Amino acid sequence: MADIAKNLFKVVLGILLVIVAIWFATWKSDWGQATLTLIKGGIVLLVILIGFVLLLVGFSDLKNAE
Repeated sequence: MADIAKNLFKVVLGILLVIVAIWFATWKSDWGQATLTLIKGGIVLLVILIGFVLLLVGFSDLKNAE
């Protein structure tokens, strides 16, 4: 029973943090614009890192195929 309460507390806390973050992002328009800029930059970096990982996996597969 205690495990269920701990997990439920984590879920409620997570939902609360998401709501507070969204409220902060929309409360001031500057924060919302900065948040969108940060997300756009993060997406670009994520795509670059995925590309590097795929290159490494491809080189590894080529090396193992010999």
